[in-house]
Amino acid sequence: MIQPFDDVYFMKKALQEAEFAFDKGEVPVGAIVVLKNQIIARAHNLTETLNDVTAHAEMQAFTAAADFIGGKYLKDCVLYVTLEPCQMCAGASYWAQLGKIVYGASEPERGFRNLGTKLHPKTEIVAGILENDCAQILKRFFIQKRNLN
Repeated sequence: MIQPFDDVYFMKKALQEAEFAFDKGEVPVGAIVVLKNQIIARAHNLTETLNDVTAHAEMQAFTAAADFIGGKYLKDCVLYVTLEPCQMCAGASYWAQLGKIVYGASEPERGFRNLGTKLHPKTEIVAGILENDCAQILKRFFIQKRNLN
């Protein structure tokens, strides 16, 4: 039986958020938080818009999800994010006790895995969902940015 609400379905929703970021001139990273197959938070990078280095898609999504559920712990939630979280976002996921992180493209330089950042022991990780699509939007953004300068 086909499961309509699988990792690919939700990563496509995170990619929509990345497109919103792209259109705003933000690094195109999108994130959503899901609880029991329901999207409870949608976010994308806002570091340029807010002039805030901490305004990553994941951080925005954690805040919105915590507000939605009325608590700071996201134990039963899944974060879908188009790019592997950085050290800061992985640290925030630790404190939120996030249940699962699903990401698309890897970030070999600044990603939490390469930097050895610890996640909450109960957090499950799934990598590489729609990896090519997630990487392509980033490549497209940086090629466009280089051509404008």
